[in-house]
Amino acid sequence: MADDVKLSDEQRFDWLRLIRSDNVGPRTFRDLVNHFGGARAALEALPGLARRGGAAGTRICSVEDAERELKAARSAGVTLIGLGEPDYPQRLQMIDDAPPLLAVRGNMEIFSRPLVAIVGSRNASAAGCKFADRIARDLGDAGFGIVSGLARGIDAAAHRASITSGTIAVLAGGHQRIYPADHTELLEQIVAHGAGISEMPLTWEPRARDFPRRNRLISGLSVGVVIVEAARRSGSLITARMAGEQGREVFAVPGSPLDPRAEGTNGLLKQGAMLVTEAADVITALEPILGRPPDLPAQEPDWDGTGPHDSEPADDERARIVSLLGPTPTAIDDLVRMSRTSPTIVRTVLLELELAGRLERHGGTLVSLI
Repeated sequence: MADDVKLSDEQRFDWLRLIRSDNVGPRTFRDLVNHFGGARAALEALPGLARRGGAAGTRICSVEDAERELKAARSAGVTLIGLGEPDYPQRLQMIDDAPPLLAVRGNMEIFSRPLVAIVGSRNASAAGCKFADRIARDLGDAGFGIVSGLARGIDAAAHRASITSGTIAVLAGGHQRIYPADHTELLEQIVAHGAGISEMPLTWEPRARDFPRRNRLISGLSVGVVIVEAARRSGSLITARMAGEQGREVFAVPGSPLDPRAEGTNGLLKQGAMLVTEAADVITALEPILGRPPDLPAQEPDWDGTGPHDSEPADDERARIVSLLGPTPTAIDDLVRMSRTSPTIVRTVLLELELAGRLERHGGTLVSLI
């Protein structure tokens, strides 16, 4: 399979319908496309898969809904980039739950540059905002693009300092539901030189659970993540954890032990994060990493109509696999071994359960029943 594959209009339309269907997330999307050879075949198989997984039915994104979203995206100047296409951010492709379609507005040239995330407290101190401003400017002058989440406090300070040099705002909601709303003008300034990105439908109103999803994109885009200020239960610590899981470098700015906003960052330093007091600390640590070429993932395969997806699980195989699952996360490799069935059969049953809303995927290859 070749790198830099360009989706046809028909494929992009099918990809949009598939990822907008119920219980289809990025990992499930990839499993379905690999299993059935393409998004169109996967769409045709969804009702049967969900039914066999125990659901009475499943909502599949209609042709009309997909057409409306594509029309609205064009009107808003938003481009839907498919995973593996030339303009898709290369480092983001490396994470195992990269969005199949990324909605982008702005200058996509920013994706070709090395990116560093700067995140921190919404209720930031003046000193924290000043440091975020300084390190963002210095990294921008050194050729880095800055990634952040458009939130108040540290995020906004990092974005504002790097508007001219180039910054990326990762949105928790859709492009027509900017949060916070008072940062709409800031986003307009950002897209003049950088970009705003989202994996959500244009009119999606962000909910609490959407922010951790956004955070994985902030870290996934970046070579490293700088945490400037973070309280003990800060969402920035979720970004730091995801960065570690994705193999990104984690940097933390030390703060006063008397300031609750530094409790999280000081904790990261105790856990082994790299201490940062200036941009040079980040640049020195990242130089060896940037010398290595990125490893791009495979694209939607060219399927000739034959393959392992033809194998439908027998009833006894399905029952045996389901019986091994429970609320405790279990490794997929263990399911294959203990069920004495093939990996293809196990993956098919897991797809059925997930599309029925009965399966939860955890980090790595762990799954559990809901």
